[in-house]
Amino acid sequence: MGIMLINAQGLVFVGRRANKALREHVAEGHEWQMPQGGIDEGEESFPAALRELAEETNVTSVERLAEARDWFAYDLPDDIAQEAWKGRYVGQTQKWFALRFTGDDSEINILSPAGGHKAEFDAWKWVPMQDLPAMIIPFKRPVYERVVEEFSHLSKQP
Repeated sequence: MGIMLINAQGLVFVGRRANKALREHVAEGHEWQMPQGGIDEGEESFPAALRELAEETNVTSVERLAEARDWFAYDLPDDIAQEAWKGRYVGQTQKWFALRFTGDDSEINILSPAGGHKAEFDAWKWVPMQDLPAMIIPFKRPVYERVVEEFSHLSKQP
C-alpha cells in the first residue's frame, strides 16, 4: 500500500531511500519514492497506510483525501526478483491513499521515525505531483503514473 502525502501548497512528500544497495527500491538517479509498505495480517488497508506513514516519516497529522479506485500492481524485473525478498515474490500489488498533511514540517522525522523503526529514508523533500514518475525506479513508473492520474485533482491548494 502507498501513501501520497500532500501539503497545503499541493506538493507531495518524497523520501530518498536510505538503503541504496537494494535494487528492488532504487536505481541510479531514481532513489526517491513516496511512503509505502505492507499490510499486516488482519489489518485493513487504511490503518496500515497510517501506520506505515508514521513508521517511515513520524507523520500523524493527516486527513484522508482519497483512496484509489483500484489496486495497482508492478512486477520486478527477473534479475531483481531472484535476489529481492529472498526470491519469494515477483512484484507487489498496492492500494494507494492520498492524505493532506495538516502538521508542520518539523513533525517529519525520517531519521528517527515513530516506534523506533529503522530509517527507510535519508533525505526528504516536497515536489510537484507531476514530477513523481520520473523520480521512481523505472519498473515502478507505470504505478506512479496511475497514482498521479488518480489524484491529480488534489494537487491544488485546499
